[in-house]
Amino acid sequence: MRRVTLTQFLIEQQRAGRITADLRLLIEVVARAVKAISVNVSKGALAGVLGEAGTDNVQGEAQKKLDVIANEILLQANEWGGHLAGMASEEVETICQIPFDLPKGGFLLLFDPLDGSSNIDVNISVGTIFSVLRNPPGGTEPTEESFLQPGREQVAAGYAVYGPATQLVLTVGQGVHGFTLDREMGSFIYTQPFMTIPVDTQEFAINASNARFWEAPVKRYVAEMVQGKEGPLGKDYNMRWVASMVADVHRILTRGGVFMYPMDEKCRSKGGKLRLMYEANPMAMLVEQAGGAASTGRERILDVMPDRLHQRVPVILGSKNEVERVAGYHQED
Repeated sequence: MRRVTLTQFLIEQQRAGRITADLRLLIEVVARAVKAISVNVSKGALAGVLGEAGTDNVQGEAQKKLDVIANEILLQANEWGGHLAGMASEEVETICQIPFDLPKGGFLLLFDPLDGSSNIDVNISVGTIFSVLRNPPGGTEPTEESFLQPGREQVAAGYAVYGPATQLVLTVGQGVHGFTLDREMGSFIYTQPFMTIPVDTQEFAINASNARFWEAPVKRYVAEMVQGKEGPLGKDYNMRWVASMVADVHRILTRGGVFMYPMDEKCRSKGGKLRLMYEANPMAMLVEQAGGAASTGRERILDVMPDRLHQRVPVILGSKNEVERVAGYHQED
């Protein structure tokens, strides 16, 4: 059986006119950075990379050592290639300009360098999420406003999950494709073509400890699922919750399900829990490309017009019929 590498896959996409050479190079550089992050994650305590960094990120959250390492790997890998106009990281307050003495390109890269990093010390899967936008026309130096585009404008999105195997999941707007890192060869191999989310599911992922803070539509939906076959939905559900968005969404892309971090009274003042630009938008693009749906409960995530770089939103995504059901409950409320 012919083994197709990520580079071969991207070249084929370029030849078919689906991506440009610069976008291909950008994705390849991100993939190389992912391999470097994977090495650091896999060494864990052997390399002294576990534990707190002693600093806080722009969100006011304590950073892990690997948060800082992953952020630096992605910045350094991508700043010199000539395909980017600028970058933005969940870990940094302002945008990251490309050094003046280096060539610049037409894309903007946004990333969450290490999603789920609270799980690192207990050896649970974590990941990297990224999103690619076009720099607005004009060729000017990008500003924060340049990045404030709705998710539907993304030209590519993806994530890496660092688990028993390191996998890279990618969309360039033509379906969702999964690649597995062959550590001996040092290459990502195309292993999951056209990943598809079933429209119905019997699994859901939510932080149930927040139940008392949820809005009425979410309380109603979860209560109906918990009632199982005897309830109005007529089937038994299982709950799965990793507390690493990458791991939870990867499960949904692999076998279906619905992931929810809805609006609640704890996060209402912030607008939600998850970051629109670094988490919600790239995951929403992937989920929609796989046949699923992604909503805030009140609107399609990819239609949200951002007003700031670190904006937060509620997130409900996964199997289409389930997302539409809970979104419908919000409309009735």
